[in-house]
Amino acid sequence: MVKLKLVLGDPSGKTKQIEIEEANSKSFMGLKIGDTVKGEVVDMAGYEFLITGGSDNAGFPMRRDVVSANRKKLLLVGGIGVRTNEPGRRIRKTVAGGIIGANTAQVNLKITKSGKKPLFDEAAAAPAAEKKE
Repeated sequence: MVKLKLVLGDPSGKTKQIEIEEANSKSFMGLKIGDTVKGEVVDMAGYEFLITGGSDNAGFPMRRDVVSANRKKLLLVGGIGVRTNEPGRRIRKTVAGGIIGANTAQVNLKITKSGKKPLFDEAAAAPAAEKKE
């Protein structure tokens, strides 16, 4: 079991990356893309998150339609993990499954319900030019 990186995305467009320890990462094992997670799991009381994606330890993106925690080689036309500029062209690509497992390194989460404590520090987000007086 390794540490898990969480990328928390706010609907306004801001993101924050945090790293959680092994004890907290065990609660994510077995969850799928599209599942909701309570904020108490990552010490953010009142928050609620939606799992939107992620990647494994080798950088392969997770796909919702692969119902597994392992990597698969798929013949794809488009979508997650595919870049092509020819319409209809099929490409064989390796992707990670949509279930969080031991090989998952990063999980992308979207904030669906905010808590009392602000997640983003407004003073730290301001550009350096605005801080000077």
